[in-house]
Amino acid sequence: MSKSYESPVVVSAELPQGLGEYLFLEILPRYAAFDAAHRQDHALAVLRRSLQLGRTYGARPAMLCVVALFHDLGLCAGRQEHHLTSGRILRADPQLPRWFSPGDIELMAQAAEDHRASALHEPRSLYGRIVAEADRLIDPQLIMERTLQYGLAHYPELSPDGHVERALAHLREKYGPSGYLRLWIPGSDNERRLHQLWHLMEDEAALSRRLHDLFVRLAAQGGC
Repeated sequence: MSKSYESPVVVSAELPQGLGEYLFLEILPRYAAFDAAHRQDHALAVLRRSLQLGRTYGARPAMLCVVALFHDLGLCAGRQEHHLTSGRILRADPQLPRWFSPGDIELMAQAAEDHRASALHEPRSLYGRIVAEADRLIDPQLIMERTLQYGLAHYPELSPDGHVERALAHLREKYGPSGYLRLWIPGSDNERRLHQLWHLMEDEAALSRRLHDLFVRLAAQGGC
């Protein structure tokens, strides 16, 4: 880790010596191999939101940095159980014991496991609740873009109408009033924006047209 290092985010407290270099030079670049919705900008956005929430709830910034930058590493083995794989990667990381106790590492691994939107149980700790909330950026436009980007990357055989139908089904299944997504911090900005998305979903014909126009633009850009 001899490369020059400058944190791409403002960390609210000084990290232990060497931890920032390790996270931002060795861990963050792994996201470059993932789909467009889960690359380095996503990991950094989750980190920024985690640190912001952490200031409100008194969480340790160093632990939040680790959880945020490890939370999606499990995508290297596929999406279905990526949260569990992320936890295993965090537990097995050979460098983290330089800065954290075994108890800290287990707490962070559990938080990575608990971040997934489809989780049936509430996160087991404050760190899990924070990263889960930080991972759920409820921005209707961004959600539609990422849904279509994922479709373009993983289902290239679909027609434009097929991509729109897949996106609609995903929005209903995950973000709809009966969807599986759960928010664990009541009264958050995410909760307010989720209700905005519900309002958009009430007019499915208009939403379909909006998704189709967005798909045309993303496809012209190469999808990523």
